[in-house]
Amino acid sequence: MNSAVHVEAGGVKAPPRRSISSPLALLLRLAILALLDAGAIWLIYNLLRDGAYALAIVIGVVTLLLNGIYLRSELYPLQWVGPSLALLGIFVLYPIFSTIYTAFTNYGDGHLLTKQVAIRQLEREMYLPEGAPLFEWTAYVSPQGDYLLWLESPETGEKFIARPGQPVEPAEGEPPSQIDGYRQLSRAERLRHTQNLVALEFGQPPQVFRVSERQIGRAAEYEQRYTYDSAQDVMIDNATGKIYRPVRGTFTADDGSTLRPGFRVVIGLDNFRRLVTNPALRGPFISVFIWTVVFAAASVFITFALGLFLAIMFDVPEMPMRKLLRSLLLIPYAIPAFISVPIWVGLLNPQYGVVSNLIANIFGSAPSWFSDPFWAKIGILLIQLWLGFPYMFVISTGALQALPSDVYEAAEIDGASPLQAFWNITLPLLMITMGPLLVASFAFNFNNFVVIELFNKGGPPMSGTISPVGHTDILVTYTYRIAFASGRGADLGYAAAITVAIFLILVVITYFQFRYTHMLEERSENV
Repeated sequence: MNSAVHVEAGGVKAPPRRSISSPLALLLRLAILALLDAGAIWLIYNLLRDGAYALAIVIGVVTLLLNGIYLRSELYPLQWVGPSLALLGIFVLYPIFSTIYTAFTNYGDGHLLTKQVAIRQLEREMYLPEGAPLFEWTAYVSPQGDYLLWLESPETGEKFIARPGQPVEPAEGEPPSQIDGYRQLSRAERLRHTQNLVALEFGQPPQVFRVSERQIGRAAEYEQRYTYDSAQDVMIDNATGKIYRPVRGTFTADDGSTLRPGFRVVIGLDNFRRLVTNPALRGPFISVFIWTVVFAAASVFITFALGLFLAIMFDVPEMPMRKLLRSLLLIPYAIPAFISVPIWVGLLNPQYGVVSNLIANIFGSAPSWFSDPFWAKIGILLIQLWLGFPYMFVISTGALQALPSDVYEAAEIDGASPLQAFWNITLPLLMITMGPLLVASFAFNFNNFVVIELFNKGGPPMSGTISPVGHTDILVTYTYRIAFASGRGADLGYAAAITVAIFLILVVITYFQFRYTHMLEERSENV
């Protein structure tokens, strides 16, 4: 019997070699990989056909990596994390690179499709040529509600059977009472079903028939309106002979007329140039950026200040009911923001809100929390204070417990007052451990979509702007409104450019914040 343990020089035992997989396990692995590869090939083919090259490349690379990991024994350790790496690549890395790529395109309403899909959609458009022959029709309906037509030309006597989306079949004789389970409609039923029949196309290109709305009992053969010439990269209008050439994602004729839908193309730095040079867009962006920084910094400051104050106050062992009060202070942290914010909206309501009524009874009038830009921002910061102080209270309490007591004893001997001890000992030492958490809190609030959207949807709105923006919008809600909720059409390329700008801004701010934290660490070494 061979020993599974090998002894190396010096008497050190090497780990046992992994046993070779059984034939059944190997066959099972190959079968799973074969199914994975078949699905990936089918998906890649369809993505390439639709022009989604980036996603097709990502799926291809991920599939090859998974095959390599599970077919090579030396990569055995990676087999445990292979599926996680695949999901990371598809659902995390690809969206990041896709967003960056989109920032350099015209992606948006009118340009949502790839060029291949837009061409196929245009080529499906049909038109009725002048002088097209008419056909008499007899309609049939299936038990499932599907239709087919029996068509007959009064001039030539040609007869066809036409189904929606299927090739036209030649027919002979007289219309039967049933065709493949479809029953013939009576004259009275034809009138009731006419609207349904008019909306359908029977057959498939290049032979398509439609029921005429104007001439009762007649149908006409339609022809393909547009044909794409791949050699010249132009779209030809078969009805007029007009030629359309692709210009920045839109097929455009010499007279300026265009075809819809368009398609997305790379436009370089145009979206970023719009952000910098267009006054109507630059003005709101600068205002929104300033408020975003103020909002994030103020949220961190006020929540940290209140949380630290409460943590120091409850750090006194002699305080009665200290554990109970600490637990009660965590209640706001346990309630999700999408529940707390609407409650606060009701409390601040100018007509029946409890907080507004209380302020009105004391001072004679209540602030306009939702219509005045200044008070709307104060209301948002008030809600942020309620939502954020429990978190700061928890981490401050933990950080205070870790502070050494001997430095306070030395400070007391040196005659330092409690305030001096706080500013020169407590706060610097706390910032060492809490600095990264405060940076993370700043980054979170920099993109705090929920509070801004639920409070007043970024309102009150700014006047004199072409973009949908409010006085309390931060960059992430401003981007969301441009991309999805403007009511003027989605501008996803411009929104992606703002997203990239937000990322770069956060990188710069976070860099300097961590540098400041590092300076505090160096300072603490001298405490």
